[in-house]
Amino acid sequence: MKKGINIWSFPADLSIEDSISLAVDAGFEGIELSLNENGPLSLESTEAEIREIRRYADDAGIALSSLASGLYWSYPLTSERAETRQKAQDIVKKQLETAAILGVDTILVVPGAVGVDFIPDAEVVPYDRAYDNALAGFSKLSSEAEAHKVSIGIENVWNKFLLSPLEMRDFIDKIGSEFVGSYFDVGNVVYSGYPEHWISILNKRIKKVHFKDYRREAGGLHGFVDLLAGDVDYNGVVQALKAIGYDDYVTAEMIPPYKQNTKQIIYNTSASMDAILGRTER
Repeated sequence: MKKGINIWSFPADLSIEDSISLAVDAGFEGIELSLNENGPLSLESTEAEIREIRRYADDAGIALSSLASGLYWSYPLTSERAETRQKAQDIVKKQLETAAILGVDTILVVPGAVGVDFIPDAEVVPYDRAYDNALAGFSKLSSEAEAHKVSIGIENVWNKFLLSPLEMRDFIDKIGSEFVGSYFDVGNVVYSGYPEHWISILNKRIKKVHFKDYRREAGGLHGFVDLLAGDVDYNGVVQALKAIGYDDYVTAEMIPPYKQNTKQIIYNTSASMDAILGRTER
């Protein structure tokens, strides 16, 4: 498995270029960038601007491992508003297009939500309607993913939706495309389950993996902690990933609420991932 890090882990005031340089210095093999609503890598970016980011990463000697986006919290595919669902689909299309230009093989897509406790006034959608809306959206977008040869990775998040590995598995299978699978986040399931169970059940449907850690006793968003400081059984996680033949990127996503605006977390995370992956003595 290869060691990556998500750009959300970096201080907010750091540029893409400086984040890439810091990731290289900390020993990461890949970095996951994010498509934003505006800014240097966004819905507004031109092909030339996107290619310049790819060139910078190539020159720095780091892979662009995947492409995330936080926009689906504002524009969920599950929404009961047709214009919001259309906006979400347009974002996915732009994300796929951007990923293809960057040479990235997978994008991270939040599937929407039934409800979100940590977003004030978030739309609450009846579960069955959320399911149908999301299924219709991803089924339509699967052909776009195939056309770009870029996979859509559906992330398990705190959205009161697709709450078990069985449900996530069956949802993906109903879409029925080799270009739609799971972007499995290890830390996001610990409050209610065991990541190693999810891994064995989702199996080859897993396109990419996020590493986070979580302490159940703390609860809520405050439960997210540094890697190896929580309740994730990372020995079990690594063995489960090996058992399904996963050898792609495992990408740290260090965005807990306690995080300080510091570069040190990048180096700490790199060292923890080396320990998890057996590259150093624990």
